[in-house]
Amino acid sequence: MTTNRNRASNFLLQPDRQVGIVGYGAYVPRYRLPGSEIARIWTDGLGGSPVKEKAVAGLDEDVTTMSIEAARNALARANINAHKIRAVWVGSESHPYAVKPTSTIVAESIGTSPNIQAADWEFACKAGTEAIQASIGIVGSGMGAYTLSIGMDTAQGRPGDALEYTAASGGAAFILGPADEACAVYQGSYSFVTDTPDFWRRADVPYPSHGDRFTGEPAYFRHTLSAATALMEMMGTQASDYTYAVFHQPNVKFPQRAAKTLGFMPEQIETGLLANDIGNVYSGSCMIGLTAILDIAQPGDRILMISYGSGAGSDAFDLRVTEHIEAVRNRAPKTRDYINRRTVIDYATYARYRGKLKE
Repeated sequence: MTTNRNRASNFLLQPDRQVGIVGYGAYVPRYRLPGSEIARIWTDGLGGSPVKEKAVAGLDEDVTTMSIEAARNALARANINAHKIRAVWVGSESHPYAVKPTSTIVAESIGTSPNIQAADWEFACKAGTEAIQASIGIVGSGMGAYTLSIGMDTAQGRPGDALEYTAASGGAAFILGPADEACAVYQGSYSFVTDTPDFWRRADVPYPSHGDRFTGEPAYFRHTLSAATALMEMMGTQASDYTYAVFHQPNVKFPQRAAKTLGFMPEQIETGLLANDIGNVYSGSCMIGLTAILDIAQPGDRILMISYGSGAGSDAFDLRVTEHIEAVRNRAPKTRDYINRRTVIDYATYARYRGKLKE
């Protein structure tokens, strides 16, 4: 008789050859808007905030410029010539152009060859991990030695909407390549998607809408828990087998609840849980959490990463840290360096920086 695990293993994503992270980098803009400042404007200071503060892109920053910064950090850690990169992919829901790719600008800015595949990815907050899944396929099939995948956003939130408290700016970049050069190797991955209308933004509409009660149970928790449970079943693991776990972070409570449901202890998610410090950076949420983990991880540590994107879906990844981590992480600024570099701003400055004043 076929067991549940054998049936599930049919959906495990594993390439013909092992693939890993050979370089990684984060970027967080320096400006911070406290949740209390948003509450001061919209609720006379009486409303609470799901995060302490959020990162805000400056007047001269967008998804392109931030992606370039993160990509340069990843390239420095990978210590390879940019001409060896075979694909450059940028996942975001706030690309600066409706018709013009972000990826080509990033590719030229970091010095890749024009003989590459470049594309922009969209799947709400899991656009970055969609690019990671595709990168695993490119490298794992032998079509290319290295790929660059980025998750980056200057997330939008309607003034006064609940999303405004958390919608933040920042993200991360990963260069994937051969396992023998990697600081962390992918053991396996899995994706789970359904048509769940919890969050959307139509063309030419400046701010997204959300389905309120759909956001938690049928959306975030169903997909996050389903993806994590299925991958652990296929890998034959349980929460205690992982040193760290990192989840998509629309706020602080959602990933904490998901982790507890799956059997993880608070200390396993503490390092990668950055929502209180920088808010929800959307397409880069769990990816930047992973960079913070890699900044302190030790060889042999095992990491579970689960993304979430509205619409809706989750990508799950099982990684094992290698002996290369010690040399790799010291070649570029650490994620906490960017988080600790902060300048607090008021709501008026935020409104000017993010173009909240519409004609």
